[in-house]
Amino acid sequence: MQLFSFLVTAPLLASILEVQAWSPHNSYTPANVTCPNDFNLIREGASSLSSNETEWLSRRDEITKAALKEFLQRATSNFTDSSIVNEIFGASNSSNSSNSTVSKLRVGIAASGGGYRAMLSGAGMVAAFDNRTIGANAYGFGGLLQGSTYLSGLSGGNWLTGTLAWNNWTSVQDIIDNTYTDNSIWDITDGLVSGTANNTLMWETIFAEVAGKSAAGYNTSLADYWGRGLAYNFFPNLPNGGSGYTWSTLRDSNVFLNAEMPFPITVTDARDPNTTISYVNSTIVEFNPFEMGSWDPSLNSFADVKYIGSAVNNGSPIVDGVCAAGFDNAGFIIGTSSTLFTPAMSSAVGTLLGNSSSTVGTFLVNEIAVDTNDVANFGPNPFYGSSFGISNIGNKDILTLADGGEDNIELPLIALIQKQRDLDVVFALDNSADTAENWPDGNGLISAYRRQFYPQGSNISFPYVPDAETFVSEGLNKRPTFFGCDAANLTNLAYVPPLIVYLPNYEVSYASNTSTLQLAYNETERLSMIQNGFEAVTRGNFTEDSKFLGCVACAVMRRSQESLGLDLPSECQSCFDTYCWDGSLSDSAALDSAANSTSTISSTSASNSTTMSISMTTSTSASSSNNNGTSASSNSTPSRSSTSSHNGATSLDVTTKITLVTVFIFNFLLGNF
Repeated sequence: MQLFSFLVTAPLLASILEVQAWSPHNSYTPANVTCPNDFNLIREGASSLSSNETEWLSRRDEITKAALKEFLQRATSNFTDSSIVNEIFGASNSSNSSNSTVSKLRVGIAASGGGYRAMLSGAGMVAAFDNRTIGANAYGFGGLLQGSTYLSGLSGGNWLTGTLAWNNWTSVQDIIDNTYTDNSIWDITDGLVSGTANNTLMWETIFAEVAGKSAAGYNTSLADYWGRGLAYNFFPNLPNGGSGYTWSTLRDSNVFLNAEMPFPITVTDARDPNTTISYVNSTIVEFNPFEMGSWDPSLNSFADVKYIGSAVNNGSPIVDGVCAAGFDNAGFIIGTSSTLFTPAMSSAVGTLLGNSSSTVGTFLVNEIAVDTNDVANFGPNPFYGSSFGISNIGNKDILTLADGGEDNIELPLIALIQKQRDLDVVFALDNSADTAENWPDGNGLISAYRRQFYPQGSNISFPYVPDAETFVSEGLNKRPTFFGCDAANLTNLAYVPPLIVYLPNYEVSYASNTSTLQLAYNETERLSMIQNGFEAVTRGNFTEDSKFLGCVACAVMRRSQESLGLDLPSECQSCFDTYCWDGSLSDSAALDSAANSTSTISSTSASNSTTMSISMTTSTSASSSNNNGTSASSNSTPSRSSTSSHNGATSLDVTTKITLVTVFIFNFLLGNF
């Protein structure tokens, strides 16, 4: 049944940039700039938010407060008593009105990894939260994105969030409206490594750019090629896919300066070459418009992202008054979050390349097996000589980063549950491929939950979640579920974490469980994936549950309702009865989980022109051990080997280089991130 048109004619995309905060040479190669003699690049991490983020939040909180009140009033308009909204925001004559109101109410949205599947399906999910999407107010959560404070992304989810944020906070609706125009965003019909003339020219340009960066003395890797290639999909209207477009440009853009968008965060993992990590021992490194760094005790430092690439010792420039700028290329950072390139994949890559009959293929597969360049190189290390962390990261000349889901935390939740950010609710958009059929099974939640019981997670709290078997057997991976509904039941944790609204990818109108190996999507496939994402988070445009909009409102208000001691509307109680995880486990997992819960819970106290139309249609009707295939250690950090440079790509001919990039892409796509 057709409900409404999802697409309408819209103007061409607005100009991406409002300012010209480019790299010094307007190129991919960083360059030296002057900085104050007393400049210091880094600050201690875990103690507080940066002063820049804190000041920005004061402006954003005022905007989100008005947007959330409007959303909540609409979402609860059918409640028998919706006075709670006015009570929370301090505009009620109700006799039950509290003497105090919330000073702020903060919402976060986390978009999981999963390659192009996660980018497209996640786009539909985010569109459902955006009042700029046609129909989102009637059949979705329109306005909730405008009321959100944070938006985090990881790997494929980060391709989504990075595209929106660094294209002047464009909308999914605008991207869809421009699907059939020239230079459209996310034109992945041919794929990155197809043999078209445009792609050949693109790669020739990319190889020259990376060679320039290398010639300037910076250690490059396959991640540089990967990030530059991806950027042509994300910034098609910028010269050479934004070769001189920097990450820190965003903080000088009016849409960000005026706090008219959520605060974007990109998540990566620190990993040494040729090593494996897990949620137990990973160092999670985030990038935001102001900083890059980690809350984890192993690093416990943040650096001004505009000046990474500077040679420093404990934050001070090696040469007084000399810093570097332009290293923070937007495409490079977005690509870093999806750098999954490991020697363990060489056998599978060989099969894909047909290496038995390909000399180049055989050579490359052999190289992969011993390659030490399976990471993105951030060197000089911004944290060299830092005294804030407890690991040896500060002793390394180069900080090496990899796919943000390599530690099995496939949802970028850790950045959003930090106590300093003080969120009330986080919407977890899960488009990972954990099952054999490429559907989620809650693994990202499970790993985030378990992390808090190890030293690297000693400063976080995460609500209780079931194991993967329960997620699947109870169907929690095919419908929304709320975790951490009752703050009173979380007192054993270090602090009360935000309520988590888990929204998994499942089929409503389209089989959205596409393979992570799928390199290209035509226009129809892209639009179908986006539509299904919208429908998945809205329970089939509310046809599966007409009350779900109100239930989402209840989840948003829950922490405020609890802290202010307000009466819970009867509709909310019914919603929580329906959607809150009740703590039950599948029979076959209960015994094992109980044994592990006993030990882990006790440890907590210790610590835009051509148009097209898509119609929304109704639908017809963890294990306890580390399951990432690596050996998990309870140590706070993994053992780390010295970083080496492996830089021979610039001497190869274009055909071989394209093959090299193909190898890298296949390596990435073999993962579930």
